[in-house]
Amino acid sequence: MGDDKTQEWMNKLAGKTLGDEPSSETSFCKRDLPQQTRVIEPGMMVTKDFNPDRLNVHVKEDGTVSHVSHG
Repeated sequence: MGDDKTQEWMNKLAGKTLGDEPSSETSFCKRDLPQQTRVIEPGMMVTKDFNPDRLNVHVKEDGTVSHVSHG
């Protein structure tokens, strides 16, 4: 995935929480994320395998999205 896709997802998710409810100004519905997504919480162990199609969503302690990456 290119930087454009990463930036597009960053614009959609930054500062929002992830949940099961429909998306709003402050939250984003997990069902609307790409199939290959992993949500990475602080201190969480993750594999180092690189998958260019996988969206990595990094969340802060308070549950809001801090940044995203592909890989």
